[in-house]
Amino acid sequence: MTENQTKKSESSFTSDIRQGVSNEGCLVLYSGGQDSATCLAWALEHFDRVETIGFDYGQRHKVELECRENLKQKLIQNFPDWAARLGEDHMLDLAVLHQVSDCALTRETEIAFGKDGIPNSFVPGRNLLFFTFAATIAYRRGLRHIVGGMCETDYSGYPDCRDDTIKALQVAINLGLERRLVLHTPLMWLDKASTWQMAEEVGGKELVEIIRQESHSCYLGERKILHDWGYGCGHCPACELRAAGWENYQKGLLG
Repeated sequence: MTENQTKKSESSFTSDIRQGVSNEGCLVLYSGGQDSATCLAWALEHFDRVETIGFDYGQRHKVELECRENLKQKLIQNFPDWAARLGEDHMLDLAVLHQVSDCALTRETEIAFGKDGIPNSFVPGRNLLFFTFAATIAYRRGLRHIVGGMCETDYSGYPDCRDDTIKALQVAINLGLERRLVLHTPLMWLDKASTWQMAEEVGGKELVEIIRQESHSCYLGERKILHDWGYGCGHCPACELRAAGWENYQKGLLG
């Protein structure tokens, strides 16, 4: 991680929540993947009221929806303090996103990179819709903070994961709702190795192992092969990023 990225990462924690658990509630975009699971643990460590939201949009790796529930139950069983803070889960049917998308995450097609360098696994508008629906739920539930696992350090180049996109969304959402909601992206300036490290810092080796075995990242929905870094096909962009991050995380542990 560069010095600039480190400073940006640190700045994401230097808010009112750095002093301890915030008495304001938050809503976590929780898919069941490594990043969203890490963000859920981060939120449970910092807020005393945490709700989750998930989306069924006909994704090819729909197995992640099963994983999200199994992983959440593991957190409840192994972290009693977090269990007391974990509230309602909101699962939304966004089948319309499948209808309007033509990409490798919503169709049975080979994952490839376009001329612009963006893989065809990019679902246009996905995060824009996710945050908009999350903000609607947060508005109704009286939750001021929304947490997402977006990152533009180790990522596939999706434009709706970039920091500028999230900041612009926060402005638009607050104007449209006449509220002061805060969009948190604690992983924005972390690479995948640092994401594993964050999980260890938040919940120890126990959390790392839960995320390794129970979370799902593979775009192809592969859950038959357990690698050192977790389940997956091992060759899609998501698996490659996760595997490389695990390898570097392990190297860091060895010094």
